[in-house]
Amino acid sequence: MTRSAHRTRRILQVAGASAAALLTLSACSSGTGSDKGSSPAKPSGTVTVFAAASLEESFKALGKTFEKEHPGTKVTFNFGGSDTLAASITSGAPADVFAAASTKTMATVTGKQDAADTPVTFVRNRLEIATPPGNPDRISSLKDLTKPGLKVVLCDTTVPCGAAAQKALDVGGLKLTPVSYEQDVKSALTKVELKEADAAVVYRTDVRAAGDKVAGVEFPESAQAVNDYPIALLKNAPNPATAKAFVALVRSAEGQKVLSEAGFLKP
Repeated sequence: MTRSAHRTRRILQVAGASAAALLTLSACSSGTGSDKGSSPAKPSGTVTVFAAASLEESFKALGKTFEKEHPGTKVTFNFGGSDTLAASITSGAPADVFAAASTKTMATVTGKQDAADTPVTFVRNRLEIATPPGNPDRISSLKDLTKPGLKVVLCDTTVPCGAAAQKALDVGGLKLTPVSYEQDVKSALTKVELKEADAAVVYRTDVRAAGDKVAGVEFPESAQAVNDYPIALLKNAPNPATAKAFVALVRSAEGQKVLSEAGFLKP
């Protein structure tokens, strides 16, 4: 090989190495930019949660935890009957998260394609009979609620707790005419607390939350009427990043501990 040819070959080798180095640097720079773009947004601002009335105590506690863990955020709640909340969402009410007391009421929202993702069951709940303290009428079974003269309150059958109560009555082959049908479980429980009713069929979590204001009576038919509670991020969520973070807290070990202590069952 001539000296001229050797010099030409050497120049080409150096040029090739430089080009390879530039390509590597470019790839690294591109990767770094991609990583920055994929990092989750830090929770901030207000997140609005529509949740079943039976979740009130637990979710308020989790809301305080969330605000403490993410300074600068605020969690606002709208508690009520799941059917009413679902109707509000499908009518355009601004909300970020929906936590329902039954898959049926959640289906109202998903049926209108108002959920951003597939709802996930995060807890389950079981019914219990609530009576005034001391259980003065000595109620010990679901059948006892059919006694003449006993003032019993149920949730409306359009509400998850009412649908579950009716299912339990059907399982027991029982017929019951309540003195009133209430639009959410808290309203039914309040009737007993105020001694306007002798008993109400509510969730055991509500009996526990009421403390010594009521007494609770378990009944076997409730095992056949357990409600699944689904949660979902909503499609038109004003603050989706923060909403996702709140849902993550609810489903986390920390969130599940709070819900379990309130009497909810694992999903």
